[in-house]
Amino acid sequence: MRKKVFRGFTLIELMIVVAIIGILAAVAIPAFMDYMKKSKKSEATLQLNKIMKNDKTYYITNATYVQGTAADLPATGTPCSLTGGHFAVTTAWVSDTTWSALDFQIDEPTLFNYQYTSSSTSAAQALAQGDLDCDGITITYTLNLSAPNGNPGMTIIEPPPNSD
Repeated sequence: MRKKVFRGFTLIELMIVVAIIGILAAVAIPAFMDYMKKSKKSEATLQLNKIMKNDKTYYITNATYVQGTAADLPATGTPCSLTGGHFAVTTAWVSDTTWSALDFQIDEPTLFNYQYTSSSTSAAQALAQGDLDCDGITITYTLNLSAPNGNPGMTIIEPPPNSD
């Protein structure tokens, strides 16, 4: 009767596998972190687009952008002391007349603080500011609204790549 001989992996084979896993991890982890930041940044663009649509509708109805300076909401200061680096939910949107006229509020924790100002019937500006990784570096998205010749339009200016 023959005995079966069981063979395992050699040390060289195991070291090659460990080296391959190490190389993959070295490439994958930074890429994953970049994707996480990119997904967090999309919140600002989505919310500024919401402000733009509401203000554009207001302009078409009233021939002026919403006038006034809205309170910095959801809060001033830094969100990094809260869980997940988010600003807490607030009901202050409803009591602010400018945000109410824009029909804008956020009902869930947010990574950005929003501001709006307009002192001209044909121009307005909204800002989204946030510190996505709680390193003390704030990024700002800017929404500029204008109405040349009575046609409402907008531009969103994003922060430079890798600025946070």
